[in-house]
Amino acid sequence: MNRLDRLTAILIHLQTRRVVRAQELASRFGISLRTVYRDVRSLEEAGVPIGAEAGVGYFLTDYHLPPVMFTNAEASALMMGGKLIEKWTDESVQTEFESALFKIKSVLKRPDQEHLDDLDAHINVAKPPYRKPHATGLLNSLQHAIARRHVLAIHYHSHYNDTETQREVEPVGLYHTHMAWHLIGYCRTRQDYRDFRVDRIRQLTDTKQSFSRRDRLSLQEYLDRVGRNDMPVTDVVLVFQKSVVRHLQEQKYSFGFQDEEDLGDRIRMRFQTPWVEGIARWLLMFGKEVTIEEPESLQSRMQTLVEALRDHYAEKVSS
Repeated sequence: MNRLDRLTAILIHLQTRRVVRAQELASRFGISLRTVYRDVRSLEEAGVPIGAEAGVGYFLTDYHLPPVMFTNAEASALMMGGKLIEKWTDESVQTEFESALFKIKSVLKRPDQEHLDDLDAHINVAKPPYRKPHATGLLNSLQHAIARRHVLAIHYHSHYNDTETQREVEPVGLYHTHMAWHLIGYCRTRQDYRDFRVDRIRQLTDTKQSFSRRDRLSLQEYLDRVGRNDMPVTDVVLVFQKSVVRHLQEQKYSFGFQDEEDLGDRIRMRFQTPWVEGIARWLLMFGKEVTIEEPESLQSRMQTLVEALRDHYAEKVSS
């Protein structure tokens, strides 16, 4: 990126945030703090009213850029993002993004508009494996509540014990993992932080009641805490025949995959999982093509599951 483009990008960045730290600009553009200071000084000399507060950052005092023109690559990236939004969010977000994309297209040059039209039919994203109808339209409401710090009243279905409960939740953030959106929040009912699958929220009401964010973890702090202290993990060592390794695909990461070692016609894989029962049931599908080296507790659990399965089908045959 040449200096002129970088100065323009810094100005756009300043306009999108209330306060921007120098280190944030240095990290984004891959430059030194000294270069950031020099670039900001150049913008000031060009007449851009930039304020600064020691230890806080830079901010624009009263300045707005004219409508921004998008490059061909930027427009293409937005269109690709729209494909993901179409399949992996709900109608509330899809509708708003579609409206925004039309506005973006309206300011593009004619060749860039034609480029997007040509590209549109050649990019697609697979639908998620399921979509619950009761989850439709919640993501936008959740975003508003998070930004405004509003307490939510939710009617929630707990999958693990198949019960439905009423909760008051202080929303911390939204997190997408394992093909689903999750609302992370402080549950006033349980007096602790909880992870709520959005597709299991039966009903959502914004109470308009505000809460203080200073007393709550940020989303990243919650995720860091869960990563460290969620549950004790068990080290698992498995040896797979290479003929079945291609069937593991992305599933192995759901069970805490760490690394692997090539043994010729086999592959030794190491996992760290808090859910030994889950990995045991997953391994049933691989039959004799997988060998459990560690731990013994997993070997014992597999024997129990296999014996129960054998007895089940033996009863079917005898009847």
